[in-house]
Amino acid sequence: MASISILDILEDTTVDGPGFRTSVYCAGCPNACPGCHNRQSWDIRNGRYTDIEDILEIVLADPFADVTFSGGDPMFQPEGFTALAKAIRERSSKNIWCYTGYLFECLVNDPRRRALLEQVDVLVDGRFVEALKDETLRFRGSSNQRIIDVAKSLQRGSVVILEEYS
Repeated sequence: MASISILDILEDTTVDGPGFRTSVYCAGCPNACPGCHNRQSWDIRNGRYTDIEDILEIVLADPFADVTFSGGDPMFQPEGFTALAKAIRERSSKNIWCYTGYLFECLVNDPRRRALLEQVDVLVDGRFVEALKDETLRFRGSSNQRIIDVAKSLQRGSVVILEEYS
């Protein structure tokens, strides 16, 4: 079974998407955004490699919480997160959100990252830009970041924003 370098798993968080969520915070992020609130996540060596089955056990233990992949950047470890997302899909009906510094338009053209994208319900894309930080935003750090309905966007071939979180 594959593994992912993670920093932490937070259960019953309400800041990484709507409702209660289990958030998997991964290590490894090439973006190094100035003002990032999670600088320790930049270096993949700061995490601990954890089997996907062990992460899945924690995610599935709470029948009421949905799932968020954050970091770091889950798209930095797309194969592991794709395997995790597929296992979540096979064993539950949980909604999956994913945060990334990459843009949707780039992800759809990268087969490794697109595979993960296709398993995600909602994508929050774009690098954090400190000059665009806005404390009033829901579920994102800066106003350039988009909250995207992935299925509709893939079907349409262009980004569909989830307006209820804008």
